[in-house]
Amino acid sequence: MNRLKATTWIGLLIVLVWSYGCSSSDAGGGGGDPDPLTDAILIDHDSVDVDDIPSSWIDQARQKLHIAYGHTSHGSQLTTGMAGLVGFKGTQYSFNSGGTGGALDLRDYYSDFGGLGVANDLGNPNRTAWESATRTYLAAHSEVNVIIWSWCWQVDGTQAEIQQYLDLMSGLEHDFPNVKFVYMTGHTDGARLTGNVPVRNKQIRDYCTANKKILYDFADIESYDPDGSYFGDKLVNDACDYDSNGDGTRDRNWAVDWQNAHPGEWYDCESAHSQPLNANLKAYAAWHLWARLAGWDGR
Repeated sequence: MNRLKATTWIGLLIVLVWSYGCSSSDAGGGGGDPDPLTDAILIDHDSVDVDDIPSSWIDQARQKLHIAYGHTSHGSQLTTGMAGLVGFKGTQYSFNSGGTGGALDLRDYYSDFGGLGVANDLGNPNRTAWESATRTYLAAHSEVNVIIWSWCWQVDGTQAEIQQYLDLMSGLEHDFPNVKFVYMTGHTDGARLTGNVPVRNKQIRDYCTANKKILYDFADIESYDPDGSYFGDKLVNDACDYDSNGDGTRDRNWAVDWQNAHPGEWYDCESAHSQPLNANLKAYAAWHLWARLAGWDGR
């Protein structure tokens, strides 16, 4: 009888130790690569604290990712912000084309994606050239495992035109299953929430949420200041100007106000059409994206 009890207690102890080990591993902020069938990755205004990212996942992003990014002026906020971040936070955030010296491999194409003479951004020279450029580029660069494109103003299209974008992205995902494709919303344009650009951005956002996609929510990031104050319902535009008193006139700038109130907590950098703080936030969110794509669970 005593022998039976001892055996039972030993068995229970083994189960408890095994269970604790599994739960401790899950709680450590790690995890494997995100499963595209079950996990959407949504990078938005809740993804702008770069200090939340474990340094080990910054390192993993530098080791694992080979990124090609196509954009024009608005999209450059990510990379000019990232360049400034190196001076503000350190060389751990370095990047270059090819990933030399242990930096993140980020091929930054400001117009003329891949030097192919085909496409500049998601709407230039038209709404489909970026897709054919992506296929041509990936055929020649099998090492690239992340593709990201940004809009200029062209998210201001019809529902059918945005659906075409979503369908083309889905087709690329199907044909290149080992590449992560990052969807993106367009910049804010001062419209009311019922205006076309907010509605088209919501169309992209809702699709990505429902279909477990990877989204860099450009519009959402520039609708909030770092303290979480929301300006999306205040006619906010890409320069961060907004209507502070509801009279229909943009009379303040949330980024300038925050910069003035928080000296030393932001860094000066180029920020096309906008303020340095906006590019700061875009850079912080970009590193959240890279870490998530490397396998960080975001917690």
